[in-house]
Amino acid sequence: MFDLNKLVRENIKSLTPYSSARDEFSGDAKVFLDANENALGSPLTKWYNRYPDPHQVKVKEALSAVKSVEASKIFLGNGSDECIDLLYRCFCNPGKDNVIICPPTYGMYEVSANINDVEIRKAPLLDDFQLDLVHLENLVDKNTKLIWICSPNNPTANSMNREDVETVLNNFSGLVVVDEAYINFSRQKSFIQELKDYPNLVVLQTFSKAWGLAGLRLGMAFASEEIIEVLNRVKPPYNINQVTQELALKALEEVGQVNDMIKELVQMRVALKGVFEKIPFIKKVYPSDANFLLVKVDNAKEIYHYLLTRGIVVRDRSSVQLCENCLRITVGTEEENTELIEAMADWFVANKPVNA
Repeated sequence: MFDLNKLVRENIKSLTPYSSARDEFSGDAKVFLDANENALGSPLTKWYNRYPDPHQVKVKEALSAVKSVEASKIFLGNGSDECIDLLYRCFCNPGKDNVIICPPTYGMYEVSANINDVEIRKAPLLDDFQLDLVHLENLVDKNTKLIWICSPNNPTANSMNREDVETVLNNFSGLVVVDEAYINFSRQKSFIQELKDYPNLVVLQTFSKAWGLAGLRLGMAFASEEIIEVLNRVKPPYNINQVTQELALKALEEVGQVNDMIKELVQMRVALKGVFEKIPFIKKVYPSDANFLLVKVDNAKEIYHYLLTRGIVVRDRSSVQLCENCLRITVGTEEENTELIEAMADWFVANKPVNA
């Protein structure tokens, strides 16, 4: 049985959060003399001498309309990485509790666990990159606080079977974090709409991928009001800067343009996959629900370094479990994709066996 009170660290339960000047004031005013800001302005055309809204109310209201979820169930982080770190800090006792990851997966789950001195237990994905539910279940004990599920997964690009994720949600008494950084490129629907059915569900999304705003560093967590309240208690008072909030609001007015970009990227992904499947040295192109493709080749390191000589950077994932001799290739612009394909063709010609 899920009980949030049993998951929250004792020191977090008793924590009195920092109260900023803007937390203590609400309403309208024209003279602000409460936060020790520079009243003379800043050396920019637009002044940024005032602290930003610590609760990002306007951004959350706009997001609420786009995502069809209450603003009170939204947390905004300085990138999804802040959301990940706060989940450890709020719910995992250092040196005592453990979490489960399913490699190959996003590396920050493990990095943040190590930073917070939380034991990592690994239930590797099956050969088809799906969850190994039996192994996962066997790793759970009374100190398991979080299970991380990346879907669509990075670096394998596939979505997890929805029924498997629901099985975990129904049978685990801790938090299940479903990281949907690439959900906009997927055929599957988001788990956000399932929040009402699963009090132990946390869904992560980001502005970095489909929204094209990686430089802003803005991540989203969706969960019950109770879980969001815990995260808000621990976060820094002004974790999302004013410029990011302003630009995010502008972006949220352009949902149509974002949807057009998503459609174009998916079309280019399909076309790129078709070309890759005809290149002799590419042994396998894995199915993708993301804005990248994972491809298996004979000699990933050689090809990776050759592409570097052509000024093209891809990601060599050869050292990652189940991804031996694999390259992760992001879908670029039409021109970038063409340049990549031409470089691959040149490499093949230069390395073609004499008797081929």
